[in-house]
Amino acid sequence: MAFVGRSITRNWTEFRSLHVALTIAPAWICAAAFMVCVTYVMQIESWRRILAGWGQRLRFGTAARIWTLANLGRYVPGKVWSVAGLLVLAQQAGVPAGPATASAVVIQAVALGSGVAVVAAVTPQAAPPFRLVLAGCAALATIALLAWRPTAQRLGRLVNAAAPLGPLGLSAVLASTLLTVLSWGTYGASLWMLCRGLLPDAQLPLGTAVGAFTLGYILGLLALFAPGGVGVRELVLIGLLAPVLGSGPALALSVASRILLTAMEAAAALVTLPLRHRPQESP
Repeated sequence: MAFVGRSITRNWTEFRSLHVALTIAPAWICAAAFMVCVTYVMQIESWRRILAGWGQRLRFGTAARIWTLANLGRYVPGKVWSVAGLLVLAQQAGVPAGPATASAVVIQAVALGSGVAVVAAVTPQAAPPFRLVLAGCAALATIALLAWRPTAQRLGRLVNAAAPLGPLGLSAVLASTLLTVLSWGTYGASLWMLCRGLLPDAQLPLGTAVGAFTLGYILGLLALFAPGGVGVRELVLIGLLAPVLGSGPALALSVASRILLTAMEAAAALVTLPLRHRPQESP
């Protein structure tokens, strides 16, 4: 939030010169925030399915607290703090270090693989057969790799698991991938609703919103120098949305999206903070 505020302050004259007319529609903005909440639910459940594939069970409330708190680690430079937070908090909830760390790696792979598939499927610049082939190959390659037995063995060695990691069940990988694909769609729908809430006259296709947000999120995730993908995601959104909305509206929408997501991430962490793991007593 401080980064976004400082950027707006430094470039206030340039922002004003764009002459962007914003019309606030609270209902659409609330709907956009609700879609972000739906996305969080699916992403948390996606992680729980991966853990369940290794025989680890977490209550949804406990998993939500771990996921939302660890998610804030993305804003610390280095891109490892969200994984470290997930590991530490999951261990506190009773998940062994091996499955906890491996699940953090796998969930990133699922996000990247499914995200590439979604972008390939909805990007309007690609020819339909080409983007369908890319979507199918990316999805199948991700699922096959994660369900492959040697992958679990390599993950076990990578995270120094005390006990050998068994292969992930195909059903767990499929369920996690499906939930992640749906979450990319709800993220894009949230961006589309936010556009309706700020720029009612803009004509932003839903597919373009999904593809632009997904690509921006992926590139922001891969940019090790950008905490939380700040700057990278906005540049991608502006570049992909400007031809559709114009430079001024695309810039305004990208900044508004960043503010909304940052506020929702902080709010989710605060709401789930009291949901501590309470181990059951042995009979």
